[in-house]
Amino acid sequence: MSNFLFGYHIGVMNGPIVSIARELGFEGDPILEGLVVSIFIAGAFIGSLSSGSLVDKLGCRRTFQIDTIPLILGAIVSAQAHSLNEILLGRFLVGLGIGVNTVLVPIYISEVAPTKYRGSLGTLSHIGTCLGIIFSLCLGIPAEHDPHWWRTMFYIASMPGFLLALGMQFTVESPRWLCRVGDMKDAQTIIRNLWGDSEVDKAIEEFQSNISNDGTDVNSRWMQLLEEPHSRVAFIGGALFVLQQFAGINGVLYFSSLTFQDVGIASGALASLFVGLTNFAGALCASYLMDTQGRRRLLIGSYLGMAVSMFLIVFAINYPLEEDFSNNLSILGTLMYIFTFAIGAGPVTGLIIPELSSSNTRGKIMSFSFSVHWVCNFLVGLLFLDLVEIFGVASVYAGFGSVSVLSAIFAYYFLVETKGRSLEEIEMSLNSNMRGGGR
Repeated sequence: MSNFLFGYHIGVMNGPIVSIARELGFEGDPILEGLVVSIFIAGAFIGSLSSGSLVDKLGCRRTFQIDTIPLILGAIVSAQAHSLNEILLGRFLVGLGIGVNTVLVPIYISEVAPTKYRGSLGTLSHIGTCLGIIFSLCLGIPAEHDPHWWRTMFYIASMPGFLLALGMQFTVESPRWLCRVGDMKDAQTIIRNLWGDSEVDKAIEEFQSNISNDGTDVNSRWMQLLEEPHSRVAFIGGALFVLQQFAGINGVLYFSSLTFQDVGIASGALASLFVGLTNFAGALCASYLMDTQGRRRLLIGSYLGMAVSMFLIVFAINYPLEEDFSNNLSILGTLMYIFTFAIGAGPVTGLIIPELSSSNTRGKIMSFSFSVHWVCNFLVGLLFLDLVEIFGVASVYAGFGSVSVLSAIFAYYFLVETKGRSLEEIEMSLNSNMRGGGR
């Protein structure tokens, strides 16, 4: 539900922004139109930064439920907006809620999932985002004919928030968080129900061993991220999101509708639907491959595939053999890029960071990493069209391809494989590596 909402709010502004601008009196002002879209990112940045502290204090369940307040309020305020300030407030509140959730979902899944299914279950968040985008695009089709349809779309956006608040009442708290706050009895019951009787004693022993290494303080300090091994994981988390964003996914998604126009698909909604379905297909493949091939291999393969796709488009632009063939090559490159992104760079980045983090600093490291993600997301959105205007599409796409190659090299040298290992095993091996001076 959380990631479905994330995807829905990514797609919800795609078509109706023109109707919104016309009705609220800022049509033809690209700065204000851009502000309505980007205020969401400002909210998400603040939400991401605050999420780690909330999780440490309240646990995942309560944080999920409290976080539905800005999500529901933001959607309703947006739906009822009659001025620019009101739509900005609504979008900011929604961004705030999404920022908390993007940090919270991978932490929660990584902490409650059985080790052997953790990768597959982790990709559900990416699948949820894809479904949210597809749903909002399909729902946005009437907006082309009905200038007030965007209000209905925002009202609908409040419904998953209610479902999430209600649904989390029937789910379990993270057993790792319960151990950290000293509630062993509930932690044992949850482990027995989720992972089976045979896992209880081993899991509790591992949790307690790690707590004694990390200290008993539930509320980690931000300054701990400057200490080893936390500083290394924070560096890897931040770097993975910098590389993910500068490998160009948002630029390619933005430009894909123009690429489709060149081959005669004039409808922006239809082009976006093709892209959304390709993204979804890649995410489904990732859910199967994550626990069989491993995160590190998927990430390296994904970035190499993205690089090949980018260079294919650059070739089609720079060496046009025949117009139809070149256009089709561009479409192939675009869809290949989105598919290979969805197999690795999309889902693995958010999944592997909580796996590498210690239980004590997981919330703070995820907060830091995702706040870096939102800053880079904003910068790519801000600079992309200017860079295309100055250097041309081919040069910008060549840059994206080069960053993808760099990302594959980074993943090869800096990441350890986490497949099939419990979070405690990973943490102990990273701690022993630090003491031994290894990587």
